[in-house]
Amino acid sequence: MAPDNPTTSSSNLDDEDYPAYTMGRAAEMLGTTPAFLRAIGEAKLIVPLRSEGGHRRYSRYQLRLASRARELVDQGTSVEAACRIIILEDQLEEAQRLNEQLRNPETSPDSTADA
Repeated sequence: MAPDNPTTSSSNLDDEDYPAYTMGRAAEMLGTTPAFLRAIGEAKLIVPLRSEGGHRRYSRYQLRLASRARELVDQGTSVEAACRIIILEDQLEEAQRLNEQLRNPETSPDSTADA
């Protein structure tokens, strides 16, 4: 029998926030250790979703952040400092995006045709 909503499982493949990766797989993909992922979790850079069994699951977005953290750590930055830098970079990017929307409301996805 076909699922009630056939687009649900395939749309998860495109969802940047879908927690698709186990800790082991995430560490393997990043070329790091599970301990590194736990450390950046403790530093509040990423908060992985927990499976029903309590295992950490990571999204592609979280893996991008973890990859950036690893770059900084590999350059000699402490884990805590690297996490803070990435959080500030993310906040700056969001502020710049919002600022651009306010400066150019006609290019905003929320703008209306009769504006």
